[in-house]
Amino acid sequence: MPVLLPVTFAPFLEPDQPTLDVPGAGARLRPWRLDDAPAVRAVYADPAIQRWHVRVLDSDDEAREVIRGWRAGWGDGRESSWAVADAADDAVLGRMVVKAFDPHGVGTVAYWTAPQARGRGVAPAAADVAARWAFDSGFHRLELVHSVGNAPSCRVAAKAGFAAEGVLRQSVRHLDGWHDMHLHARVAADRY
Repeated sequence: MPVLLPVTFAPFLEPDQPTLDVPGAGARLRPWRLDDAPAVRAVYADPAIQRWHVRVLDSDDEAREVIRGWRAGWGDGRESSWAVADAADDAVLGRMVVKAFDPHGVGTVAYWTAPQARGRGVAPAAADVAARWAFDSGFHRLELVHSVGNAPSCRVAAKAGFAAEGVLRQSVRHLDGWHDMHLHARVAADRY
């Protein structure tokens, strides 16, 4: 059956995932490495991460499996997941991911910040850099959702230029039940 609107978007065509500087935050976005496993495991032991990401990692081996999945996303065109790393010592400060879910250039942005990096402006700066990369790569629209109860994530979205668009009622289930989610978005026209 012919499709009237052709697929015009194929992200992640470069053979190697890029490393991107995060100006003003003393950080960079770099591909995940298996030796990041202890840091990832430590982050997922944080109660705030567990609350919003509904995951715990019981071993470094489990963390390595998660990292392998994040890394595989680049190769299969599913996502670009970066470690947000300190520019000076390469310590993991967070995670930033752009996921492709629409062949016409609509994607999602998701992130977390390690406890020791919170409040430093790392997440909004990294989200802005990831969004600029995505638009330069051909994305048309990026969406970001978070629980209405997650005020820090709402601040990150706003600081990174993702306009609030509405509420998705009871759309994500957390350990304490169904949550309404704020929907934020940026489009290519307002990328800078």
